[in-house]
Amino acid sequence: MDGPVVSPYHYSNTSIPPMSSDIRVRFAPSPTGYLHIGGARTALFNWLFARHHRGKFVLRIEDTDPKRNTEEAMAAIYEGLQWLGLNWDEGPHVGGDFGPYLQSERTEIYERYLKKLQDAGHIFEDQGALRFRSPREHVVVDDLVCGKIDFDLTNPGTHPDMTLRRPDGSWIFHFVNVIDDLEMKISHVIRGEDHLSNTPKHIEIFRALGATPPRYAHIPLILNKDSSKMSKRDEGARVEYYIHRGYLPAAVRNYLCLLGWSPKDNREKIDIEEIIRIFDLNHVGRSHATFDPDKLHWLNGEYARELSDSEFYDLALATLKSSGVKIQNYPEEYVRAALQTCKGKINTFDELPSYCGFYFTDDFDYSPEGVAKHFTAENKPRLRAVRDAFSVLEKFDATEIEATLKATAANLGVKIGAIVHPTRLAVTGSNVGPSLYHLLEVLGKEKMLARIDRALRRIGC
Repeated sequence: MDGPVVSPYHYSNTSIPPMSSDIRVRFAPSPTGYLHIGGARTALFNWLFARHHRGKFVLRIEDTDPKRNTEEAMAAIYEGLQWLGLNWDEGPHVGGDFGPYLQSERTEIYERYLKKLQDAGHIFEDQGALRFRSPREHVVVDDLVCGKIDFDLTNPGTHPDMTLRRPDGSWIFHFVNVIDDLEMKISHVIRGEDHLSNTPKHIEIFRALGATPPRYAHIPLILNKDSSKMSKRDEGARVEYYIHRGYLPAAVRNYLCLLGWSPKDNREKIDIEEIIRIFDLNHVGRSHATFDPDKLHWLNGEYARELSDSEFYDLALATLKSSGVKIQNYPEEYVRAALQTCKGKINTFDELPSYCGFYFTDDFDYSPEGVAKHFTAENKPRLRAVRDAFSVLEKFDATEIEATLKATAANLGVKIGAIVHPTRLAVTGSNVGPSLYHLLEVLGKEKMLARIDRALRRIGC
């Protein structure tokens, strides 16, 4: 027969079944590096699909490369998923009916399936390696995201017989990946588009075993703003970066949902329960997703502003303690009042130490730009006038402080900003920060006067 043989096998997955406990998806990372933001997005899409369809989300660790696996990377995977709230239904620390969930513990299973392929004549030896004999045909795949794709596997030059087991006895990803999906009854494989070319190879193995493949959905890759591929070397490529920078997991999870998927109504801030309700692979785009750190930073600020006072206080307290700010030297009432002036003013909690550190030390540096602009000979008498006005105040609260500053500015014949800026610099060392009237109230009259005196000495002239 002339020309390539087109297989009658047509792998179709254009429809999604109704909500069913038969829906089983998996996230299968290798513990060879820290959890990448792209891997986290893949895990999230699988988790959303499982939750939407009331199915199972399985965590499987592909640790067949002992030379590259590390305990630190394994711990980072668990920590990252747990931080994002992506609880798995089966897997390490949870168990399940289809374990073990570490590939390093599944050797007997792989041996059994390898023998089945050997007995059926699908395996041959090549210089110590065991290779799969390709049937040399087309495999047509209807991907849930990428659509129908015809893979021509007839040419051994472009599609060589793949190795399943190396000469040293270690397993190749393609083989163990398929066996695990088969054994764990995975119904849908949702993974990055970079795995799309692997799909026909995997389907060949499924067919050789007389098994039905899962349905596939290959989601778009995540690129940097300059269109380069996001690698582990890029700042912000690791989930741990966001954990340590004081991002909120709900905000990061929300943002990751929008990388390749859209609710089709231009919303950006969406509650996770709403996303679960409307999540649909039909709304996953084909174009690459662009990771925008600025948008994530903004979105995190939106979530931070919605925190309750107690939630904000607990997170702020933990951040200040971990950064070495000596809050233990101050009464709890003072700390609470100080942090309350910061609520709604920061986007990420790692901004907090520099934003409010002045509350917890009298020995702070002044902003060089602020000194050049506000600690001038012209402003020294203005700052002294502010000190004199404050020194006679009997009631030292935000309302009286504001009225006093405005009256002082009027007496000096200047706009309020002419005394607000040098006063802020004098008591905080910075040009930005919480509301001046409220922060002065928190500091108290005595501390405020002492700091203005220190600033007047710093001006010198």
